Amino acid sequence: MENKELHVLGHLEELRGRILKTFLAFVAFFTVSFGFVKEIYKWVVRDFDGKLAILGPSDILWVYMVIAAVISIAATIPVAAYQTWRFVSPALKPEERKVTLRFIPGLFLLFILGLSFGYFVLFPMVLKFLISLSAGQFETMFTAEKYFRFMINLILPFGFLFEMPLVVMFLTRLGILNPKRLAKARKISYLALVIISVVITPPDFISDFLVTIPLLVLYELSISLSRVVYRKKLMNENMPLPEM
Repeated sequence: MENKELHVLGHLEELRGRILKTFLAFVAFFTVSFGFVKEIYKWVVRDFDGKLAILGPSDILWVYMVIAAVISIAATIPVAAYQTWRFVSPALKPEERKVTLRFIPGLFLLFILGLSFGYFVLFPMVLKFLISLSAGQFETMFTAEKYFRFMINLILPFGFLFEMPLVVMFLTRLGILNPKRLAKARKISYLALVIISVVITPPDFISDFLVTIPLLVLYELSISLSRVVYRKKLMNENMPLPEM
């Protein structure tokens, strides 16, 4: 019993070390990105017609910190994924370690792709719709804090949602998920993705549709990739392939 407790404490200590390394990486990336935040700010608002207002001296600092934080999150994802891989790798077979290690660059690329989809496709569409509601009735003026809060709340979730296929592949490789389980959860997953789409988009059918379809496609892609990984996993273990 005592050996078991020491084993658990050892794992918790290692987990704490992995989390600490990830946090320190985030702080380092935040420090570097904050040094370039003015140039990044100018690029982000380059298509905005006019200037954003601030209501106090702390507003622009908040905006700069949010921009630096988003960049730092993106840069920290490979570090966090690698630390996670190092933590679970002792329980993996040598072949599984090599395969799962290859997922790490993909996580970063998919996160950037998700942010790009949110920023270049979804955000302009939603902003245009909301501005059209005030046309001829209100004088439109945006504060920097409100503008960036709205932007980040809209695009950041897509960075994480676009990682769904690789996360599913990773969990399938570990044996935590399988394509049958994902297929059975399709209805509940669809409902959850539709709710997410409705919550983060304006109350019109077109916006909901344009956001929902990519998320559903991502889920179906996740199931297909899970099948591929699952079959390879069974073949490597010399187990019979199930019907799917």
